[in-house]
Order: sequence, then C-alpha cells, then structure tokens
Amino acid sequence: MRVSTEDQAREGFSLPEQKERLETFCKFKGYEIVDYYEDAGISAKTGNYRPEFERLKNDIKSKRINTIVALKLDRITRSICDWEKLITF
Repeated sequence: MRVSTEDQAREGFSLPEQKERLETFCKFKGYEIVDYYEDAGISAKTGNYRPEFERLKNDIKSKRINTIVALKLDRITRSICDWEKLITF
C-alpha cells in the first residue's frame, strides 16, 4: 500500500481504505495475508528510496511471500522500468 499525497487520500486511496479493499479481495480469493507493506508519503517514482518496498523485495527473495496484491499497479510503482525489474526479480 502506498499513498503520497492528501489528494490521493481524499480520492479513496488512503492507506486504511486500501487495506480494507485488499483484505476483502484476499478473503474472497482465499489468500493468506502474511504482511502489509506501507510506504506512506513516499512517491513511487524511479530513484526514490522506499523502505517498505525494499522489505517487500527481501521477503520475496527469502520466499516468505509468493504473491503481491495491490489496489492498483501505481501503488507499487509508477515506473515501467522499476516494474520490469520487479517482475524479472
């Protein structure tokens, strides 16, 4: 989950709203939620250090998780290059 501006929070992208919608989706799909990764107030543009995004990648690498669920792709990254790196990772 990620929110970078107050506008996003007002438009339905607040962290609590994202969490509620994602939990509903995971329950419907029968997914076990292992952890939450929240980068609050940090842009997902290339070059920005996002501590929770780094923790997510470490958990993927260590095979702690095998699925990422996000409300929208831009909640993970806004960079096609970063998305490609994540997919190949």
